[in-house]
Amino acid sequence: METPVYLINGFLESGKTNFIKVTLEDPEFINGDRILLLVCEEGEEEYDEEKFRKKNIFTEYIDSREEFSIEKLTELNAEYHPDKVIIELNGVWQMQDLLEMTMPTGWTTVQLITMVDATTFMNYINNMRSLIMEQLKYSDTVIFNRCTKDTKKSDIRRIIKPVNRKAQIIYESIDGTDMDAEEEDELPFDINADPIVIEDDDFGLWYLDILDFPKKYAGKNITFKAQFYKDAKMSKDTFVPGRFAMQCCANDIGFIGFTARIPSFYAEFLETHKNRDWVHVEAKIKVEFRREYRGKGPVLYVTKLEDSVPAEEEIAYFT
Repeated sequence: METPVYLINGFLESGKTNFIKVTLEDPEFINGDRILLLVCEEGEEEYDEEKFRKKNIFTEYIDSREEFSIEKLTELNAEYHPDKVIIELNGVWQMQDLLEMTMPTGWTTVQLITMVDATTFMNYINNMRSLIMEQLKYSDTVIFNRCTKDTKKSDIRRIIKPVNRKAQIIYESIDGTDMDAEEEDELPFDINADPIVIEDDDFGLWYLDILDFPKKYAGKNITFKAQFYKDAKMSKDTFVPGRFAMQCCANDIGFIGFTARIPSFYAEFLETHKNRDWVHVEAKIKVEFRREYRGKGPVLYVTKLEDSVPAEEEIAYFT
């Protein structure tokens, strides 16, 4: 029998403890289960352990990364036999190491949630960028709390989506209520044109916008310049036109793009081109279920495909 594990990450005073408290007040989450809460970082807020025990919630504290081991977790599993596990992580521990760590038999990580204080986020980006980007890179959900009317959601999306396009971003106001995430950027291209023309310098902004708002592009025609990419796992009629983009720093450049499908008369084109060749694409956009989106996302149905000269700037940016 599997034991679901929920990882709650974030820096000290980011709102982790309060989030866990609210979660453990939810009768649907508790559901009569035995819950083990592992606390790896103590802030100003404290847990009411006596109250928790009455609800079959058992709190244990882990003081160091060395103590957070398979041996310790296996010992706790044998002691409490939990149905669910919540782990409040230490925000400065290396996220990749934790995710690669062996867990007790049956423990399965089902969700990684990262808490972020919106009022200090940009300070962390400017001063501890690599550390906070590692948190964001692996998160399923990122919750920005203490948001105000001045919180620039578009800037937040431009930072997170290039490194983790699958992450759900939630914004909460100072009083803890959810805020509307639908804040669209002013775009440098005409969304109502037919076709929509994406200039070389605007590829990054278009990429972010269509990820956030795919429905507004559904059924529209688009034209842009990109680099060709195809691997052996793709079907014969599929490739990815995209660009290399700076995701968080000069040392973190990755390829971004969308699945494109071609009519049969372009089959030879795909066979004779190699990765990184520059192409000019015209396509109709459809929104369809794709495994890589964990749901629906944009798929390009190519209407015209031809060779192209390279963009003046090979690297795309998100500003």
